[in-house]
Amino acid sequence: MQPQAPLTLDTPRLRLRPFTGADLDAFAAMSADAEVMRFIGDGSVIDRAMSWRALAGMLGHWALRGYGQWAIERKSDGLLLGRTGFIDPEGWPGFELGWLLGHAHWGQGYAFEATQAALREAPALQQGRPLISLIRPANEPSIRLAERLGARRTGELELLGGPCWVYTHA
Repeated sequence: MQPQAPLTLDTPRLRLRPFTGADLDAFAAMSADAEVMRFIGDGSVIDRAMSWRALAGMLGHWALRGYGQWAIERKSDGLLLGRTGFIDPEGWPGFELGWLLGHAHWGQGYAFEATQAALREAPALQQGRPLISLIRPANEPSIRLAERLGARRTGELELLGGPCWVYTHA
């Protein structure tokens, strides 16, 4: 796949856009919130320096793969709400749609709205590969979201020190 700059996608309430250095404060605050990070990676919070590296990694994913994660920005006030998009780093189990929202933004339909916009881009990016979401078994809100998006549980695997359920998108 040819490297490309991140696309900007708009929904009625949201803009999915490339991350910038100006996002570091809000992203670091989300990454330091134990409730937000509970089901991400190994469940550990990360500090500001690691948050910077994570932002750099997300931007680098676009350069290396031609797709990646978008910043989810609320149009009404420009606030960074979280992230969504596709990942498939070296050694990863597959082409994954993932999402994360700051705790204050849960339960307002933002994750569904943002992931629907990302899903519209998937056919051009996945190159015939199945699209999956990897979800910890106790992460009930993400399981409900995956199912609402039309994904079905198709397997289980060990990832980053714990079990993940594999949800495959139709």
